[in-house]
Parts: sequence; C-alpha cells; structure tokens
Amino acid sequence: MLRSVKSLLGRKNQAKSEAQDAVAEVADLPCPEQQTYVIGDIHGRADLLELMLELIDAHIGGTSATNPKLVFVGDYIDLGPDSAVVLQRMRELQETFPENVVCLMGNHERMLLDFLDDPATRGPRWMRAGAGETLRSFGVATADLEDSPEYDAFPAAAHSLRRRLPKGLREWIEALPLSYTSGNLWVVHAGADPGHAMEDQTPRVLLWGHPEFDSAPRGDGLWIAHGHTEMEAPLADDGRIATDTAAWKTGRLTACAIRTDGRHDFLQT
Repeated sequence: MLRSVKSLLGRKNQAKSEAQDAVAEVADLPCPEQQTYVIGDIHGRADLLELMLELIDAHIGGTSATNPKLVFVGDYIDLGPDSAVVLQRMRELQETFPENVVCLMGNHERMLLDFLDDPATRGPRWMRAGAGETLRSFGVATADLEDSPEYDAFPAAAHSLRRRLPKGLREWIEALPLSYTSGNLWVVHAGADPGHAMEDQTPRVLLWGHPEFDSAPRGDGLWIAHGHTEMEAPLADDGRIATDTAAWKTGRLTACAIRTDGRHDFLQT
C-alpha cells in the first residue's frame, strides 16, 4: 500500500551535504535542513493524494535526496468526496514514517473538532464550508442538515459521526501540530502575522490567516510555506510559498519540493 515511498523515505543521511554547508550563502532563499516537500490542501481528493505521492517518490529518486521530509499543510477534509479515506491515509503515513511525515492541522480539521464539541452552535458554519462531503464519507446522513435543519439535527449528526470515526482518529486530529520549522523555513496552514515572531503566533492566525500576511514583509529572513488561500498557480516569492491550488475542484494538487540549497520545484497532479 505504501509502495516505493517506504524505501525512499527510509533513507537516512550518512553525512552533511554540501548544500547544507552553503545555507549561510543563500539566506535569501528557503533553506530547510533536509529536502522538504510541502503539500497543499487535499480536501477529500484521495485520488490526487496517491498521484502526488508517486510524483514525490519520483522526485526523491531523481534528486537522490536522503531523509526527506513531507509536510502536509492541513485541510484534508471537506469539499471533496473521500475525506474519510484521506484522513486515514494521513494518519497511516504519519504513524508509519514519524520522522519523515508531518501532518499539520488546517482550519477544516479545527471546524470538525469544534462541531464534535458543540454541534448545535458550530454545525451550520461547518456545513457552509463543505462538511456535507465529509459527513457522507463517514456514512452520516446529511439531508436533515441541509434543508431547514431541526434544532436537534446537528447534535444527532455529531453523535452519528462520533460512532463512525475509527478508534483513535479524533485524538490523532486533536494532536496535529499547527506549524513545522526547519532552517529558515516555516510551514503553517494559513499564514502568519508579519509583526510578530513565529514563536508568538496565535492558533487563530496560523489556522485562518492574517490580513497583512500577503502584503507586509517579515524582515527576519524567514520563509513561510502555507496553503488555505486558493491560487490559480503556486507561488514562491518574497518569503512566502503558496501551495493551495484548489485541488478539490481543479484536479491540481500542488507540492513544493524545497532543497537544502534554496532551489525549489513545484510538483502538480
């Protein structure tokens, strides 16, 4: 099931690469400590996820990368048809390769958790964000939620979803980190406040973004890779790397392959 990804991710660095030695010389480029693949919002497209893993597999082999890192920016669910499958695949990858695969939390995973905690209040918002596809992927009926829902419709749906979630999946989602950092690269779901250090960012900003993220420079030499904001094409410029190309409706899932010397390639399904 994991195919050749297993053998490639299993490689470990035996020595420090020349590219890492040159990091100080390319401080204006994103320079992670190991070759890093930042994968954009999947939104229930299990088919595209498998295609992307194959593309990453080939890129790792083609660049002879050792000990690569795969960082998924979150938003595994909603809008697309296979949210349940994608969540379980993410968990499988992360638990099988804990040193090589990082799964971040996205705002859609946060909405799912909020729904389970307070379905009557949080349910309508999540439905507007594409929750129907997620609920149906877990076998939860949604007709009562979409047409003038009764007062108890969302609590009933939350109860049904709790019973259908695989054991430990909710706890796995709750434990997802909000950021990943290596070298001068940070990966988050939505963005960051350029006026504050990355260590001081709030969960809300990391999950939902900040109004000045796209316009104000950071001034600290850091690069922020993210998803969340749908783009016609991926972008790496001015300290920001955008990877969300609306895969759920375009069929284009994007990853940015960032080498330790600052070079990068965009991979797309």
